[in-house]
Parts: sequence; structure tokens; C-alpha cells
Amino acid sequence: MSDMKQTIQMEHVINIPSGNIRLEGELKLPKGATGVVLFAHGSGSSRHSRRNQYVARVIREAGVGTLLFDLLTKQEGAIDAYTGELRFDIEFLAKRLVDATNWITTQPGTQHLRIGYFGASTGAAAALMAAVELPNIVAAVVSRGGRPDLAAEALPKVKAPTLLIVGGNDNVVIGLNEKAFAKMSCEKELKIVPGATHLFEEPGTLEQVAHLASAWFKRKLQPQAADLNSSALPVKIHATQAARGGTS
Repeated sequence: MSDMKQTIQMEHVINIPSGNIRLEGELKLPKGATGVVLFAHGSGSSRHSRRNQYVARVIREAGVGTLLFDLLTKQEGAIDAYTGELRFDIEFLAKRLVDATNWITTQPGTQHLRIGYFGASTGAAAALMAAVELPNIVAAVVSRGGRPDLAAEALPKVKAPTLLIVGGNDNVVIGLNEKAFAKMSCEKELKIVPGATHLFEEPGTLEQVAHLASAWFKRKLQPQAADLNSSALPVKIHATQAARGGTS
């Protein structure tokens, strides 16, 4: 593993505007990053998810930036903890992801980066739906134990290369992913991690997810010819907190 103290170029705690609210997030870019991956967390989770934090670290070690942010405000999260209604409102979650994407693509330090989405559980459906809304911006999608089936009519419209990762012992979700996979016409792969259940808690299984995701994003988020002239833009982000050193 690389030493992230040496490779992290910039780290910010940010507030992303979405309608009349702001979403808290953590933006980290390694030196020489050509892309940035926005994380859409799953049911009842947040940007502090241990699993997503680990995957994000491995993605950064592959030279790709990450943005982990909360799809719900603290108040919305508290309501959803009781009702569970917002976590399955895929259009609502996708709109939040689109807003975050529009924000990061207008910031001076990140507007030149290619965009990827990493979605877990219901967040995967939101990622696919958002990718349909931004077909010329989103260059890659990865789903971890996701529910792509919840993206429904959006599936045949997805243009971004998509990798679906499912645990080998997560039988119901395997079936749902296989059906969703069949409806997609974009470049796509379905990877089954042997011995893994839905949350990839078994030894070594989350590491496999991180490896598959980081390789996918490193390959798909390489700069296009038109982007090469802007790759040296200075990093300047409108954030709520100054850049901090340290490990992820």
C-alpha cells in the first residue's frame, strides 16, 4: 500500500448545495488524479461507513480522487431511521447525487476531472439513475451489493461503463443484479465475490471489492485527449474548512 501522507494532494470538508439545504462531504484528491469518484451510500448509512471509507482509500491509492458525502441531512437521516422511506426514494437520492456532481464539475480544482459513481445498496440505483441524467459527464459506475433493479426504466438508458459486484452467498441480490444486468446495453460486467454475503463482512471479501472497483475506475477515468491540456489546473476548492494533512 502507498503512503497516503505523501500522495494526498488535497483534503477538504465541504458543504454541497442542493436546493435549499447543504450536504456535508469529504473530498480527497491524490496527486495527479485524473478522476474523482462520488460515493452514494446505501440504506441507513452515511459518508462515515467503514466499508465505503476503506474502498475510497484503495481507490485513492490507485490515483483517483474520492468524494464521500451524506445524501441526507441529519434531520432527514433521523426521520428515515424511523420510517425508512427516503432510503428507497431513488429519484430523490439521484437528484442529490446530480446536485453534488454539478457542484464538483464547476469547482476550479476539480472541473477537469472525470466523474465516476460508487453506489452501495439503494445508492447503486441512485447512481445509475443519476448517470442517465448526466450521460456526458459520468464516465463509470460501480455497484457494491447494490439494488440496480430499483433504477427500473433507467437501466436501458445507462451509457456509462458499469461494474456490478455481488457477494456469492447473497443469492437474492445476485438474481436482482442478473435481471438488471440483462436490461443494460452499455459496457458492463458482473462480478461475483465467492463466499461473500451482502455486506462483504467475510475475511478478504471487501478487499476484493476494493480491488475490482479501483481497477475499474483507474481504467475508465483516464483523461480523454480534450482533457490533457487542462490537467495542470491548480487545485482550488470552495470549502468549509482549509486543507488538512494526514492519512485517510
